[in-house]
Amino acid sequence: MKTFRKELWFDVPTRRAFINITPKVQQCIDESDIQEGLVLVNAMHITASVFINDDESGLHHDYDVWLEKLAPHEPVSGYRHNIGEDNADAHMKRQIMGREAVVAVTGGRLDFGTWEQIFYGEFDGRRKKRVLVKIIGE
Repeated sequence: MKTFRKELWFDVPTRRAFINITPKVQQCIDESDIQEGLVLVNAMHITASVFINDDESGLHHDYDVWLEKLAPHEPVSGYRHNIGEDNADAHMKRQIMGREAVVAVTGGRLDFGTWEQIFYGEFDGRRKKRVLVKIIGE
């Protein structure tokens, strides 16, 4: 069995964003030369997420609105975590959207269902953050 590890770095200029990272993950699989196995894609920050869904701008807008209703950024004084910070809502948004995605690799390609793509969700941007890609297989 082989393993491959790579970090993807993001510096999102806005507080929140959804970025399709599917091509970057596939590029990692290509670099690994692993044909059959699993890929773990993991947000390495507690205010960011990795998830699988459709790459459709209306859906991303709906996610943003929905998440803001569930864990609004303002008023920052409404969160106990926000003493000296203003990102308690980002922690909660990450909890809802999830930490990682695991996808099968078949024939050297991501083995997705229809419309599935991998996304990096940023909820407290404006600084560098990383995503771990770990591939195991043969």
